[in-house]
Amino acid sequence: MIVSKAFVGQRYAVLGLARSGLATVRALAKSGAHVVAWDSDPAARDRAAEVNGVIVHDIAKLNLEGAAGLVVSPGVPLNTHPLVARARDANVPIIGDIELFAQARAELPAHRVVGITGTNGKSTTTALVHHILQTAGVPVLMGGNIGLPILEQAPLPEGGVYVLELSSYQIDLTQSLDCDVAVLLNITPDHLDRYDGFEGYAASKAWLFAMQSPAHDAVIGIGDAASAQIARGLSARGEHLTKIAPGVCMDQSRWPALQGPHNAQNALAAIAVAKALGVAEADIDRGLATYAGLPHRMQTVAVRDGVTFVDDSKATNPESTAPALGAFGRIHWIVGGKRKGDDLDACAPYFGSVVAAYTIGEAGPLFRDLLTGRVPAVALSGDLATAVAQAAAAAQPGDVVLLSPACASFDQFRDYEDRGAAFRAAVEALA
Repeated sequence: MIVSKAFVGQRYAVLGLARSGLATVRALAKSGAHVVAWDSDPAARDRAAEVNGVIVHDIAKLNLEGAAGLVVSPGVPLNTHPLVARARDANVPIIGDIELFAQARAELPAHRVVGITGTNGKSTTTALVHHILQTAGVPVLMGGNIGLPILEQAPLPEGGVYVLELSSYQIDLTQSLDCDVAVLLNITPDHLDRYDGFEGYAASKAWLFAMQSPAHDAVIGIGDAASAQIARGLSARGEHLTKIAPGVCMDQSRWPALQGPHNAQNALAAIAVAKALGVAEADIDRGLATYAGLPHRMQTVAVRDGVTFVDDSKATNPESTAPALGAFGRIHWIVGGKRKGDDLDACAPYFGSVVAAYTIGEAGPLFRDLLTGRVPAVALSGDLATAVAQAAAAAQPGDVVLLSPACASFDQFRDYEDRGAAFRAAVEALA
């Protein structure tokens, strides 16, 4: 667990007690801070109450003045939550666990930090950088948005590297994270209900670089206008700025888990990070060749009677689904969930690969209407198990049944992992 003397005797209110929130409570309490914790879920409150020195109490009924921070989970909307407004009125910093990690860094053994953000590809790139460093024998931990709370990890020895996947929400809650290498892969419209338009969302991504020392390294994909503009603003960094242009031709044949143009960009970003950290070319090559990929990201879960079933549950917007549609020839596409927009335009260039679409969840009726007449067949399946059964019945040998929802999962599932597990279970349940 990562603790710090900087927290001793300080007062913190922690709102949200899922994985990162509970880890935060434990780290602060072990550091000697005074912690009040709250969550709308009684079971989460019970878990926090078991931590020695933690008071479970409704934060809405507290006087926040003088607190060192209101620590909120990334899921708390900063633009609408009443507690956030109260904390601002009381001049209390609104922070997350990544900011607490940043404040604790001074007491950790000498190390470096890599921060990776982007609308799409950040989980794959984070895991790939982690794997390359492991392959090279570098002490390394990954955490953040990839699902591993950084504060609950044991500190690395001297020379270690912390690799953090950072969502825009986490960056919004961070004030002092000076990454040795900061990465922006891309920016496409997403989470716009949390921001003042697309410009506000892009500004959140840019903040990762604003927190950096100018002599530290920035790696930016310039395939979209917003990312390219951020890169132009960092041009004074010279050799410490690496720009990754789209459409770079490279031999990916030796990287079985890194196929497709989107993974070419992910690989180029990971290579740039590894080089900035001084990793040898041979270790980088070995890491790329042995990377196995992430669960729920273009993961083959079964091949039945010549039909391949692919779990791409982590594709939670159309931009991240598009490369999956471009990776296969004949696709039975399971799509839908809690939508993030009103169209599937990013996927349209690949509709020619779709044999049939099976729409599910909240977005099911809209997506059925959008796809009717644009792909050969569309079914309003409603739920995932029905979609899997319908797709399996229609698929022929050589076809792919692809769960790539282009939507969030929260209408029918706990998260994208739960959705992916349900897909695997539905495939295994086929007669």
